[in-house]
Amino acid sequence: MTPPAPLRTEAAGGRLGDLAEARPEDAEVCVSFALAPRPGSVAQARRLMRTQLDGWAVGDDDACDAAALVLSELVTNAVVHTASRRIICELCADPEKLRIAVRDEGCGSGMPRPVHRGTDEEHGRGLLLVDAVSSAWGVHDAGPGIGRTVWAELRRSSSPTTTATAYA
Repeated sequence: MTPPAPLRTEAAGGRLGDLAEARPEDAEVCVSFALAPRPGSVAQARRLMRTQLDGWAVGDDDACDAAALVLSELVTNAVVHTASRRIICELCADPEKLRIAVRDEGCGSGMPRPVHRGTDEEHGRGLLLVDAVSSAWGVHDAGPGIGRTVWAELRRSSSPTTTATAYA
């Protein structure tokens, strides 16, 4: 599977943009927001996403919880593993799926990938969780200084998913 195109919308500095009122019943709608690269931004991203998903009436509680988990892991990885000055989150919804994308400035060491950790390790399972709850996910690396986008797609309902991983 080839990943969707990188982020398309303009970021609205830590708040939802003008598309917040659009609804995904018939077509894809997207909104994005910018975050500072600090630990508190993870909770801020979850709050902004929950507000948007409620407005779009996307999925049930389980689907929204899965989306919050995915967003939390992707933003955490951007905060912890890159030296980005800004992180952009994009949410897109259509009648069947929700797409979450997090773009950093591509200043990290290596390409993001799931790693199986020992049972005693406290960190390092984020992408394994993303893989487990997403119908697809991947990485689009536009090059040093340009940015890297890690994205995931989830079904709008909490029905079981099949896992498909793609890298670009």
